[in-house]
Amino acid sequence: MGERFKGFRRWIFAGAVLLLALVLSAAFYWRYDILRTTLDPKVPFQTYEPPPAPDYAKPEAWALLPQHGAASRGSADVFFVHPTSYDGGRDWNAPFDQPKAARDLARVMLPNYAAPFARVGRIFAPHYRQASLYTFLTLRDDARDARRFAYDDVRDAFRHYLRHDNGGRPIVLVGVEQGGILAERLLNEEIAPNVGLRDRLAAVYLIETVVPADEFGPGAPVPACGARDQAGCLVAWASLTDGDFQQVQELTNRSLVWNAGGELVTLDGRPPLCVNPLLGARNEIRAPARLNLGAVNATGLEWGSRPALLKRQVWAQCENGLLHTGRPKSTSLRDSGSWTDRRKVDGFNLFWADIEADALARVAALKKRGAAAPAVPN
Repeated sequence: MGERFKGFRRWIFAGAVLLLALVLSAAFYWRYDILRTTLDPKVPFQTYEPPPAPDYAKPEAWALLPQHGAASRGSADVFFVHPTSYDGGRDWNAPFDQPKAARDLARVMLPNYAAPFARVGRIFAPHYRQASLYTFLTLRDDARDARRFAYDDVRDAFRHYLRHDNGGRPIVLVGVEQGGILAERLLNEEIAPNVGLRDRLAAVYLIETVVPADEFGPGAPVPACGARDQAGCLVAWASLTDGDFQQVQELTNRSLVWNAGGELVTLDGRPPLCVNPLLGARNEIRAPARLNLGAVNATGLEWGSRPALLKRQVWAQCENGLLHTGRPKSTSLRDSGSWTDRRKVDGFNLFWADIEADALARVAALKKRGAAAPAVPN
């Protein structure tokens, strides 16, 4: 009897271990779906009560503002719209002062993507009620509504900046990932129709952003840049490591762009715009790594500190509207971190110094042609 009981206990133990293994295996296999579900606000956007709007008359509504009385290192103003720093959960749109999102913004996004413009001029970077990372993982109407909602804050911040801060200075408009999508709409609705603003526009940078190429041809109010000495033009790209075919499909099939009615729609076969940051021009020439002025992993670097540049890290080539790059030589320039971090913009910048040089050249080109006009009422 004792032996039979011991055998029975062994069978129970083995079954429990097998069941646990099955549960853990299932959890591992569906871990991304489980995590995606935890990020879902689980309430229709139409009945969702968004957090309070930022007041752009107050300094806390801005991630970056120039210090009053401080001398500017450049002659332009940079209006910077930051990328996604909020994962999601309870909210479709993050409170503009959500602590974790603000830390991620200050620690990762600003040193890697706003800092290249520090020598270009004064940087104005608004907080806004950003759409959560979850809204980029689904094509649901709720998610599109949340992304459209974020635009209103960015537009209000830009109008406040024009009324109170610009004073007729040249403008560089920058948006990264989600910020790039919002900056493109800002360009089309606020800047392009206004001749006075257009004449003060040194350049637009839509970094890691898919936009339709056919909207920025030679006859457009703000065309794609064709050379580095051209001002008043657009630099845009969405990059991937060469050979990452899954990323190609993600970028071409799941990216959302604005239509004429202000709705977010898929590309539907339209080619994206690619301006090679190593060349400063829209073409399909392969730019060798020797042209790469400096990549940077500036995560955690104190604002105002200039990072060490890692030169000649990657080659880059526009192909079918996407920027293909080589694999970086430095391990600090490769993806790591959590599942959510890997779905945000990279915590490094392969073209940090190239962007800096490009923006300085375009501001100089604008000044050379004498196009910085007096302030225009808005």
